[in-house]
Amino acid sequence: MILSVFPRGATIRTSLVWRPYSSLVRGAVASGSLSRSVSRSKSATARAKGPHGAFAVPLSVSRIVTVPACNGSFSTVITAPHPLDPLSADEITHAAAAVRNHLGLSPDNTVQHLRFVSISLNEPPKKDYIQGNKTPRKAEIVALNPVTGIASEYRVDLDAGRVVDAKDLPKGVQPLLTPEDCDLAEAIVQSSPEVAAAMRDRYNIVDMSTVTCDPWSIHLASEEDRQLTNWRDDGIPGRLVQTFLYHRQYGEGLEDNVYAHPIDIVPVVDLIARKVVTINGMERDPPIIPTASVQYHRNLVKTNSYLETEWRQDRLAALDVLQPDGPSFTVTGNEVEWQKWKFRVGFNYREGLVLHDVSYDDRPILHRASLVEMAVPYADPHPPYQRKCAFDVGDYGLGFCANSLELGCDCLGHIHYFDAVLNDSQGNPVEKKKVICMHEEDNGVLWKHVEYRNGHNEARRGRELIISSIATVVNYEYLFYWHLRQDGCIDFKIKLSGELSTNLLSEGEKAPSHGVMVAPGVNAQIHQHMFVAKLDTAVDSHKNTVSEVNIYSEPPNEANPYGNAFGPKETIFETESDAQRICDSNTSRYWKISNAEGKVNGITGKPTAFKLQPFNFGPSQPVVFTDPSSAVSQKGAFATKHLWVTPHSDTERFPSGEYTVQGTGSNGLPDWTASNRNIKGEDVVLWHAFGVAHVPRPEDFPVMPCEITGFTLKPDGFFEGNPAIDLAPEVNDASKLAKGCCPPKA
Repeated sequence: MILSVFPRGATIRTSLVWRPYSSLVRGAVASGSLSRSVSRSKSATARAKGPHGAFAVPLSVSRIVTVPACNGSFSTVITAPHPLDPLSADEITHAAAAVRNHLGLSPDNTVQHLRFVSISLNEPPKKDYIQGNKTPRKAEIVALNPVTGIASEYRVDLDAGRVVDAKDLPKGVQPLLTPEDCDLAEAIVQSSPEVAAAMRDRYNIVDMSTVTCDPWSIHLASEEDRQLTNWRDDGIPGRLVQTFLYHRQYGEGLEDNVYAHPIDIVPVVDLIARKVVTINGMERDPPIIPTASVQYHRNLVKTNSYLETEWRQDRLAALDVLQPDGPSFTVTGNEVEWQKWKFRVGFNYREGLVLHDVSYDDRPILHRASLVEMAVPYADPHPPYQRKCAFDVGDYGLGFCANSLELGCDCLGHIHYFDAVLNDSQGNPVEKKKVICMHEEDNGVLWKHVEYRNGHNEARRGRELIISSIATVVNYEYLFYWHLRQDGCIDFKIKLSGELSTNLLSEGEKAPSHGVMVAPGVNAQIHQHMFVAKLDTAVDSHKNTVSEVNIYSEPPNEANPYGNAFGPKETIFETESDAQRICDSNTSRYWKISNAEGKVNGITGKPTAFKLQPFNFGPSQPVVFTDPSSAVSQKGAFATKHLWVTPHSDTERFPSGEYTVQGTGSNGLPDWTASNRNIKGEDVVLWHAFGVAHVPRPEDFPVMPCEITGFTLKPDGFFEGNPAIDLAPEVNDASKLAKGCCPPKA
């Protein structure tokens, strides 16, 4: 479920009886009881003006909303959850209860026999949704039996309150690691007598509470790794987590930057057996744990051994983002309207932020857009780091890892937050506050021309609507931003920050062979972050054709006697194999998504289209560097190309498969595209892989300044001219001259 922030003055309570929202609004308007549509209202329900109190209300449950009308009276509307609204707290509770009833479990014995991994909306079939067919509202549940180690999938009809589909997953298939799993892994290590003895004997560490354990999924890079998953004699598969250890040496609580104090041994725990299975690195002589204080926490900067210990003295003057008339967007439930844009905000435990039904001036562009996977391979071949590779979306879930954002820090200006409700291991709803931020930003000059003959200036500043979410996945921060622009462009930017995952030099190394020293005695390994965005396009309709455009120089000939000719060549993709492509900046390569149902641009006479421009933010980057024979390249095959295109399928959701923990990547993009299906003029999905190759720098430590990567979806014959030509001229009267600038002439 997503919650939205409403101003004071609207009274809201939940109800279990509903009628469709649109019919109720129409009826209220017809009867005169509702003077304005909530979605268009300039009143306090949608357009807060200046500072105001606000609170969150559930948007995915049926609710009675009492809205202040213009004449001072109040009107009541009853809304139903939209088919794409995330589950409410009540729905999560009822879905969990349905699974327990299906298994014959009571709340008292559930904890011994069932751990809920995820409870989320089972989105309606796309065909039914776009045709407006009513389908039962369903939840999809993944649960784990902690006795047998077997995971299961369930579908619950929320209207009927019962399980309608259930299946056990094959033995050894592991669902993602939840926040509780990560906490459990650390607790197992900290309570392990074997690890405590190693800490005492090797490093003279006797207080295990000062040992920090970063939980990482086990990437099965070798046969030895695969055998480790079957360590038990009773046949129960191991649910393994490797833990990278650090020693907390400064401050109180969790303030110390422990990544400046890595420990060389790596315990592996089994979450089912709740024990340490093995400890890697015990065969080497214990090295010295670094002790330098390299801090970023505000309470410990003063203790830094060689970095600055005081705040800089040339403090910046205040720069406030003020919107005295409030924001320009309107929010109705999870639907947002702004400057001809309309879309729905979604959120789930795995993908985190999702955009649905993105349109401009009521013309569809995207049916659904989200980040569906990332592979983070590390380049160090020294054991046990051959298995250091995270698939952060499938291994941990961006929704589970989402931050609660801070007003005036993570987001500036007049902010609208969306909260979310997820689940814990017992099937209880867990509210996460402010996981999505929406706000406007000035984007500089959008377009400008000066008639040089008379000096007349026509210029318009651009504004963007930004929908963002931030996830902390153990040591790293990923900051995700969707930008909607007034010129019809859609930008997706990812900023990377947080902490480097550090380690000591491997045995025999005097300098890192596959890393960089970022602090005294501290090695940061070279790695990549390979992302993949799933873009379910709908450019003017759901039938689209994808093509590639390259710009080539033309050889000198009779038609090009001066050698100055060059131009684009467009190649239409017919099948899935045609569309497995790699970026080429030498030909200014981009990919075009054209309408395939007769929508034609009135100027060019060609089908209306958008183009996908890769690496619009940050430098162009290659595909994954790992060898094709490696487990990384096989499991993360999506990262071996920058583009894949498939016909839409409701069941093809994640490019490395539904389950990446201890997985091989089976039932992912390579399997789907093996039959080489037709994609021309079909309901297509673009899978765009992009990323960052990270050779760490000392400047990335103790916390990394943001790296950036991303792409743009840009109209290319979608409009008949500049869509922002209708922006009225404005002059910002609040702007002032700096002191000493432009003195008046004598």
